Amino acid sequence: MKKLLLALCTLAILTACSSDDDPANDFAPQSCERTVIVYMSGENSLTAYVNSNLKQMKEGSRLLSPSNCLLVFVDKSKVSELPWLARIRDGQVTDSVSLADMGISQKDEYASDPQVMEDVLKYAVSHYPATRDYGLVLWGHSTGWLMADSIAYTRAYGVDNGINSSVSNEGKWLNVPTLARVLGKLPHLKFIFADCCNFMCLESLYELRSVTDYIIGSPAEIPKEGAPYDKVVPAMFDQDHFATLIVDHYFARKNDGLDLPLTVVKTSEMEQLAQATRTALQAVKSRQTTDYADLTGLIYYYYYDQRFFYNPVNNIFYDAGDFMLAKAPEASYQQWKQALDKAVVYKTFAAQWRTDKKWDTFYGNNFTPTPERQSGVSMYIAQSPFAGNHVTYQRDIQKLAWYYAAGYSAVGW
Repeated sequence: MKKLLLALCTLAILTACSSDDDPANDFAPQSCERTVIVYMSGENSLTAYVNSNLKQMKEGSRLLSPSNCLLVFVDKSKVSELPWLARIRDGQVTDSVSLADMGISQKDEYASDPQVMEDVLKYAVSHYPATRDYGLVLWGHSTGWLMADSIAYTRAYGVDNGINSSVSNEGKWLNVPTLARVLGKLPHLKFIFADCCNFMCLESLYELRSVTDYIIGSPAEIPKEGAPYDKVVPAMFDQDHFATLIVDHYFARKNDGLDLPLTVVKTSEMEQLAQATRTALQAVKSRQTTDYADLTGLIYYYYYDQRFFYNPVNNIFYDAGDFMLAKAPEASYQQWKQALDKAVVYKTFAAQWRTDKKWDTFYGNNFTPTPERQSGVSMYIAQSPFAGNHVTYQRDIQKLAWYYAAGYSAVGW
């Protein structure tokens, strides 16, 4: 269906079926100091926020020098507007190309198809190569490390429903190992800014450790309207302080009175953190009297259940620091925290954040965050496979490198 629409669009206007700005179709190569690509996977329930974020990006681009290149790939739920890639500069969308213009011809042009993503990003970096470094913004839905089979409606990053629906989040997703393979075929990234929910989990951070120097995002749910890009766009091009500036501007948005836990992770420290986690988990296991730890009262970042009553087996993404603080012997915790502090180089604290559930019922009555307890990264904590979806979690997490590096199998997870 999408191929048919693409053909009709091309025959009708003989140019890229592009954005509402109707920019010229002349994606001319240019060398840049830093090239940042915003990958907007918006053919889902977030489509209503695409245009407002693009407007903010255009405002932010006015503060960029000509040598800084901001590119954006957009796929949203609009039949008359097929996916496109363009540059944003001086407040305008320019140099737009469609998938067909880029030579991408897939059976289904899903933004979450790994081949489509790879081809789009390769086209972008080949036409706007960076002399210094690259950044990538992952815009869209995300559910941490969860694999395609874990939960019917949550499958990692960037769902594309393929039917131009503005409400459906069922369709094609990218699992994190697949995302890592795609990004591994591109020039090394200076940073990934994940403007999507629950991304800062140790499982995903470890999987992406080889493709980027820094990962910026939240362990929790984020506001649907996303980052304030009028402020964040200039921050992304700061040579030395991009990570802290992105976090500070995002945290300062204050559009609903709620804070947002945000984290910057230095990926070169993830190997040491994995080894420290292996040691700490063995110490945790040695003092347990049951197969699975009691997680009552610990901070978690997402509750999954379609019903309206609380059951703790549906808690997902426990705060890694809070778990270790509560369950590891003091000496083991301090050794582990030294490794954590080298990996988590910047973070913000949030006592409460926006969620898709009632806060008091599903979160606030069950834990009390403090700066000491909230580490800014989450991890999977095994529970009984007979509880909730944990039989599939314990199967699917074995597809991630973190499972072996952090020694989950050694403690019976």
